[in-house]
Amino acid sequence: MSVITIDAMVVGAGVAGLYQLHRLREAGLTVTCVDAAPDIGGTWHWNCYPGARLDSPSYTYQYWFSEDLYNEWEWSERFAAQPEIKRYFKYVANKLDLWPDIALNTRIASAVWQEEQSVWHITSECGKTWHARYLISCMGMLSAPNAPLFPNQDAFTGTVLHTARWPQEGIDLSGKRVGVVGVGATGIQVIQTIAPDVEQLYVFQRTPQYAVKMNNHPLTEKDHEFWRSQYPTMRHSLHTTFGGFEWNVPEVGVAAAMTSEERLKVLEDCWQDGSLKVWVGTYPEVLADEAINAEASEFVRAKIRPRINDPAVADKLIPQHYGFGTYRVPLETNYYDAFNRENVHLVDVKAHPIEAFTPHGLMVDGQEYALDVLIFATGFDAGTGALSRLDIRGVNGQSLGELWQRDIRSTLGLQVHGFPNLFTVAGPLAPSTAFCNMTTCLQQQVDWITDAILFMRAQGKSQMEASAEKEEEWIKHHDEVAESTLLMSTNSWYTGANIEGKPRRLLSYVGGVGVYKDICEDVRANDFEGFHIS
Repeated sequence: MSVITIDAMVVGAGVAGLYQLHRLREAGLTVTCVDAAPDIGGTWHWNCYPGARLDSPSYTYQYWFSEDLYNEWEWSERFAAQPEIKRYFKYVANKLDLWPDIALNTRIASAVWQEEQSVWHITSECGKTWHARYLISCMGMLSAPNAPLFPNQDAFTGTVLHTARWPQEGIDLSGKRVGVVGVGATGIQVIQTIAPDVEQLYVFQRTPQYAVKMNNHPLTEKDHEFWRSQYPTMRHSLHTTFGGFEWNVPEVGVAAAMTSEERLKVLEDCWQDGSLKVWVGTYPEVLADEAINAEASEFVRAKIRPRINDPAVADKLIPQHYGFGTYRVPLETNYYDAFNRENVHLVDVKAHPIEAFTPHGLMVDGQEYALDVLIFATGFDAGTGALSRLDIRGVNGQSLGELWQRDIRSTLGLQVHGFPNLFTVAGPLAPSTAFCNMTTCLQQQVDWITDAILFMRAQGKSQMEASAEKEEEWIKHHDEVAESTLLMSTNSWYTGANIEGKPRRLLSYVGGVGVYKDICEDVRANDFEGFHIS
């Protein structure tokens, strides 16, 4: 089979991949965007489980490079559901005529750096091969499902599903005995959605969550007119805030100067907004100061407890052993209320872990829970998982997966030393999921990568690689920021703790979206200082 020669290969046809394809193609490069899925959308294609929807306000979760795109599309809800999000990406692909350069049902198997030619030799699982000067991963931080194995799993005769690989045709759960393993953001969406329809619902919980009540509502024409008027300022201002949303946080020290009553007033105002504002829009000390975090934690516990009728169930559903915000904070609609239903049962698998599968269900603490369907809402191998599952080999055949098994490293989350011309959007140690409104962060990173490639080409150079010194400098800064927070004191997927044997490091940069953008802009303005360009 002949080798196809292109300028750039973009892997992933979601938020970042579609924009990266557009930017490079607009600059005159030959680009192919591949995706293993049969349709575009990335995460929003695979995650079509019941209840899947945004937890970023819809009017901030879109592209900002075109005012026409922004004005012509109207979201139906404040927090759009998965089918509408997929329609949005198809709208964008149609408007920009991206389809001719997208190869679907194409899963990359390997990519090997060819030093003499300064190209990536890329092979798909079906045997198709390319030579690409630039390899750009847009596979997302949360795209490699974590599917834990339990003893005797093959013995179960019912249906097993993972939320990240939900059947596209859907599945009828009405009248079924259903188990859900995992109560993170995804599990919460599933549980609150299917509870009224299933015969029995068993929720296998290991770690309870501080979920925030979502304030969702239809968007009116008046709303659309308002947000269209905000486009000129929002397209710039979102990149300057802490989380990439339309709200910001005050300077460090403001919270300490306030009284407890004043801080609680801020929390109450943000809580009433019904968004992630109560997490990344109050004041930074919530994630850094133990006393202030304890105050916020108790505030949220007091909001949750009245929603749960049974005090014993409430004790299990409300976190006591970690602080608010140190785990991913989900939004919910009727999650806690679901446990007031007679057909919904909470099973504590922290106290008594799942023992094994049986032909008819799960065994926990010597008791069999009979199930027709078992749903794994067990999250992802975040940050590194997607790229590590490919065979990526850089200088001298170094394996990226093996490197990250020893130590999770990157430079700005955008390149890895030893892997020239490999760029990573939402790579480890960049701002990403939950600590950043993803469309804000992804577009900023795509723009930086595009600028880097165009700078190289303008200089007549063929390759770019982060220096070892620059990488160490970034890791040191990243770790100092991480250690200044309470996040490292909690075992969560943020630190890779959900994957056995994964090196411990905070996977997302938490210094703030605006700070990160300024750092990236400084590197760019100084001709990509710290990166070897040859």
